[in-house]
Amino acid sequence: MPLTPLDIHNKEFSRSFRGYDEDQVNEFLDQVIKDYEALIRENKDLQNQTLGLQERLDHFTHIEESLSKTIIVAQEAADEVRSNSKKEAQLILKEAEKNADRIINESLTRSRKVALEIEELKKQASIYRTRFRTLLEAQLELLNTEGWQSMQFDNSEE
Repeated sequence: MPLTPLDIHNKEFSRSFRGYDEDQVNEFLDQVIKDYEALIRENKDLQNQTLGLQERLDHFTHIEESLSKTIIVAQEAADEVRSNSKKEAQLILKEAEKNADRIINESLTRSRKVALEIEELKKQASIYRTRFRTLLEAQLELLNTEGWQSMQFDNSEE
């Protein structure tokens, strides 16, 4: 069992003839008690300090672990966001290509329809021109007939 300052203080020595000077021994023991008490206090302070430092170390270790986990979670979230963004970009691109194909097909269909309408209008214009020519030729022929030629007016009678 370790020696305490009280043990040192209460220690009694037997007296003998021609022994040590009692006052010197007591002074020395008092000094030993003071030094021993100081060492015990210092030891307790160091133990308390060690406990405090250990608690801080544990705290910082916990923070480090939390930060590591947080970084891992953040990295996983970033990877997931990146992956989702790529998928979404691919879907948008496919949708855009589909829309572009649809627009092109609609444009081609309209273009063909307009071309057919133009052809129909050309045919109708040709038919109208032919009919108009036929009408004009019939009217010219009518003008060239004898009935019209006999209806000439004499300008000299005026």
